[in-house]
Amino acid sequence: MDTPLRIDSRFPAMGTTIFTVMSKLAADCGAVNLSQGFPDFQADVSLFDAVHRHMCAGHNQYPPMTGMPALRQAIAGKVAALYGARVDADSEVTVTAGATQAIFTAIAACVRPGDEVIVFAPVYDSYVPAIETVGGTAVYAQLRFPAYAPDWDEVRALITPRTRMIIVNSPHNPTGALMSTVDLDELAKTVRGTDIVILSDEVYEHILFDGEAHASLCGHAELAARSIVVSSFGKTYHITGWKIGYVVAPAALMAEFRKVHQFNVFTVHTPSQLALAEYMQDASRHLGLAAFYQAKRDAFRALLAATPFELLPCRGTYFQLARYDRISDLPDRAFAEWLTREVGVAVIPVSAFQPDGRDDKVVRFCFAKREETLAAAAEKLMQAFAK
Repeated sequence: MDTPLRIDSRFPAMGTTIFTVMSKLAADCGAVNLSQGFPDFQADVSLFDAVHRHMCAGHNQYPPMTGMPALRQAIAGKVAALYGARVDADSEVTVTAGATQAIFTAIAACVRPGDEVIVFAPVYDSYVPAIETVGGTAVYAQLRFPAYAPDWDEVRALITPRTRMIIVNSPHNPTGALMSTVDLDELAKTVRGTDIVILSDEVYEHILFDGEAHASLCGHAELAARSIVVSSFGKTYHITGWKIGYVVAPAALMAEFRKVHQFNVFTVHTPSQLALAEYMQDASRHLGLAAFYQAKRDAFRALLAATPFELLPCRGTYFQLARYDRISDLPDRAFAEWLTREVGVAVIPVSAFQPDGRDDKVVRFCFAKREETLAAAAEKLMQAFAK
């Protein structure tokens, strides 16, 4: 439908997210979609049964703005069990409409026009638009390739009187890198004596491999006192389409978060919250996630061993990075599009996460897929690039 309005875009350079672009291309080409990060298998049917039961029991009206008490208490219990941190379910936990909403709300609550926010590149693509929407400026610290490790001296050099927030993400999307307890100590040292808020994106907190332990900011007393920690039920329980996550933060920060939360989403689907509160009581459902996805990671890496892709370390998340410079000289976005159209496997070009388009000839595969999906993708890749 045409409009007579002259639209002066607030974000004229902002395009469509690379995930939407590549998933559409995959659908248009009939390619195996290993681009966008979502499972293609079903979640536990008992979770669906619990939602239905709560719907039938009449739990279909607005829940409290902060989330159903049973779910907030279950979250507080999990944080205590995993990270040894005692959080108040009433004042320090809020249920959100997914992690992206939580991240946007945290930024909107804390960042004012003219403030600076330090982010680490490659940077997940929702952070910077949220910063710019509220009038802030993103300042980039580069993770060191190929390990994608932070350089804390660089971070300290980037801090100015305008620095309001630092965003960290571990396990890291898109690289699969992890922050260690040493990194957390360096971060604490970096912000000590300042009013800088830490926003910690920990949506893959249960997906770590080879015996690694998650270094949550909830478990670091000095950092927890100034941090907003975000997690996701969608990633943990294979229900990304439900868009339910949560935030843990000290009461003073949470009060500011809720001021925005109440007006940009207010609350989240009642029967799903009650079902999740029940489902969380069996801790094996989140504690078993690492082994579940490690098996998929190992199987996928074994399948790709017969191709010229150079597989980079994957310590967490359900993403595998691979260098393709032995296959093609194309820039990574052109290579990803060619791979989708001509080979039939869709991936994400990692330059999409770089502010300057830095291209290390690396693409991201998602292995949160059924065995047959991964096998079909690997067969196409081996047929195209067999060593």
